[in-house]
Amino acid sequence: MTIRIDRRHFLMGSTALLAAGAAGAMPAWAQDTRMRLFFWGGQDRADRTYGVSDLYAAGNPGVAIDGEVLPWGDYWPKLATQTAGGNAPDIIQMDYRFIVEYAKRNAIAPLDDFVGGTLTLDDFDADQLEGGKVDGKLYGISLGANSVAMMVNTAAFEEAGVEPPNRDTTYDDLRAMGEAFKSANIRGGMKVIADGSGTEPMLDNWIRQRGKSLYTPEGKLGLDADDMTEWFQLWAGMRADGICVDAETQALDTNGPLENTMIALGKAAMIPSNSNQLVAHQAINKDPLTVSSYPRIAAGVGGGHYRKPSMFFSIGGSGANKEAAASFISFFVNNPDAGKILGVERGIPCSAAVREAIAPTLDDKSQVALDFVANLGDLLGPLPASPPAAAGEIDVSLLRTMSQEVAFGARTPEDAGPAFVQGATEILERAS
Repeated sequence: MTIRIDRRHFLMGSTALLAAGAAGAMPAWAQDTRMRLFFWGGQDRADRTYGVSDLYAAGNPGVAIDGEVLPWGDYWPKLATQTAGGNAPDIIQMDYRFIVEYAKRNAIAPLDDFVGGTLTLDDFDADQLEGGKVDGKLYGISLGANSVAMMVNTAAFEEAGVEPPNRDTTYDDLRAMGEAFKSANIRGGMKVIADGSGTEPMLDNWIRQRGKSLYTPEGKLGLDADDMTEWFQLWAGMRADGICVDAETQALDTNGPLENTMIALGKAAMIPSNSNQLVAHQAINKDPLTVSSYPRIAAGVGGGHYRKPSMFFSIGGSGANKEAAASFISFFVNNPDAGKILGVERGIPCSAAVREAIAPTLDDKSQVALDFVANLGDLLGPLPASPPAAAGEIDVSLLRTMSQEVAFGARTPEDAGPAFVQGATEILERAS
């Protein structure tokens, strides 16, 4: 098998020394079966993914996989162009907020016909299977369970003389930490936290703690103008008081490579992230990192977190190799040796057998991520309904833009709150 990799971004990972027998018995595909695998991520994810591709190749010499990886911000425009043109990749890494949109326009294919045959899901976590369903049909196979989490630079907290956050930390505590960072003035004025006002998962967590939801099961907006005004006021206050980074600094983070995040650039000691990203962030940061929960809105208030499918593999709706793609996905999520290569970089494996196989092999950071997701306690709430088809547009084109407008002074929080609700409602109505 020859794997051809788009090298504009990352080089192919290699596990060529793995024995062919480790792949297990796999279907024999035609010699000319060539599939395209498209995913977002960093170098560490690329190396792990291509390592599993190599392992799969050992048992399937007739299959060729062309892999391409892009940063998050570049990934979605290219995928949208390809699927709209009927040129979808065979295997597509899919996100929870976009799966409804892609399923409803047939850009990804239902997988139900493969389950129990080519696609084995016998010991898969039930909640993770449900997360990949749209209108009762299975469109995505979860590649791991994770939760939102704060990425925390423990060395920076030590230098500032501040205890790192823990599962009981509130937004008021965060303010107190920020004041201590200001007084300590470490590393040229590092702030305690990045600006999270344009981070959809952080807004989602905050509103869930208030007993609401970002979106209702019917696909409507679950918050109101007062909620959004208060959200923008919260961050405007932290920005004005120097608790979080300023607008110009936050603008350096383009939602692309992890190297541009505030924690990698040394501008903030914490950023909103996901538990599975600890491995990737640690790979590019010299300081020791850990994860903690998002802040509570008040002491004792929980329910904001949930065990979310970190991402899915879906099959392109226009692809000619759907059964071969299903076979690769089944191998990716079920093979113990593949699981050892992947670790928990994409989240906690959803197969009980794979979890058992990899547990003794995990490094310290991977174990931290696993323990975090397994011990959320009262922070954990139910998995929300899949976001509506327009959720991605609201996140990228509205929330992020409006948060920057508030940060740079082009809007006040009092103006932005109603404007966000009106804009989001119009986007949802257009998409329905």
